[in-house]
Amino acid sequence: MKIHESCAAIWKATKKIPRGRVATYGQIAREAGFPNHPRLAGYSLKHIPDNMKVPWHRVINAQGKLSFPVDSEHYALQKNLLEAEGVLFLRGKVDLVRYGWRSKSDAPILD
Repeated sequence: MKIHESCAAIWKATKKIPRGRVATYGQIAREAGFPNHPRLAGYSLKHIPDNMKVPWHRVINAQGKLSFPVDSEHYALQKNLLEAEGVLFLRGKVDLVRYGWRSKSDAPILD
């Protein structure tokens, strides 16, 4: 499979996450058919074409944290987008049990 095909699978999986829910990089990789490749999910989300609407902000790390540096613009943007959807942060973390998305094919939310 070519890189753009694997990215497309990651983007398609990410589009399934409903508003007000989050998924982990590992979960999205599994959903897209790439178990044990969470970095592929991160790479793919970093390379979303400008004209494509993918809710990248709904993907966080397995600890329930945002992966951008806390003092960065990207961190603030992702946090603001999630909060606008009703996702709450407690001490810099999202409760994956409360806000985690479970697809029909998904194993337990925690990686």
